Amino acid sequence: MTGAGTNHSVEPVSGGPAVILVRPQLAVNIGMCARAMANFGLDDLRLVNPREGWPRTGALRKGAYAAAAGAVHLLEGAKLFDTLEEAIGDLNFVWATTARERGQGKRIEPPAVAMQRTAQAIASGEKHAVMFGPERTGLENDEIALADALITFPVNPAYASLNLAQAVLLTSYEYFRSSLGDMLPFAEADRSPPASREMILSFFEYFEDALEENGFFKPEGKRPVMQRNLRNIFHRMQMTEQDVRTLRGALVRLVEGPRAIGRKEKIAEEQRARAAAERDAGDEDV
Repeated sequence: MTGAGTNHSVEPVSGGPAVILVRPQLAVNIGMCARAMANFGLDDLRLVNPREGWPRTGALRKGAYAAAAGAVHLLEGAKLFDTLEEAIGDLNFVWATTARERGQGKRIEPPAVAMQRTAQAIASGEKHAVMFGPERTGLENDEIALADALITFPVNPAYASLNLAQAVLLTSYEYFRSSLGDMLPFAEADRSPPASREMILSFFEYFEDALEENGFFKPEGKRPVMQRNLRNIFHRMQMTEQDVRTLRGALVRLVEGPRAIGRKEKIAEEQRARAAAERDAGDEDV
């Protein structure tokens, strides 16, 4: 299953820090973490002693792959380790995530600062990783001791517990921003050119004449203020040429009434009427 934003025609972003899930408890959460990584171009998923093993068959596999929503390449390429020491052996720097103070004297950063440092280090050739603990308890202190520094999230202090995939998502997002900037997947469509003063004034003249004919500017002494208020409404819109044409066309129809039916429309309407009459006659014969 893939989402509406999936586009296989473009080259995917890849790289970034490894994501190490230490003793993850649920296969579906592993799939959701893979999806979060794919959203922001991370492609190194490492699993340390997952509670249910690594589900490559059966219902657990199905749940993980469904939750990945198309990021199955990360699940297929996930590396499985028996110990955390093995998982971090090839790395130069490791961040550990935690929701509570651990008293280990390590540097503590929010994900935005941490991932900025990591993006710079990876660009210079270093290998970094972020490790996440099991869903219920988080990382143990001995596992925290293997990290160089800590990441904690600026959240509501009364409810600081994050879902595992949410924590991976936030960290991956900050890495993506630090490495590629606020690169949006698409830009605003080209708009019609801004309307000229001449075009806008012509529209005002037509609009105000129609209002005058229908007794809008009453009492007469308030006409200047009412005109300014109306004009300022449209000026605040910063109208384009298309905006003015559309508004003027709508006003013309309100002023002049329904458009006269053209010859082609009239013929089409007569044909529809004849077809309906023939159907009705057929129904009566039955």
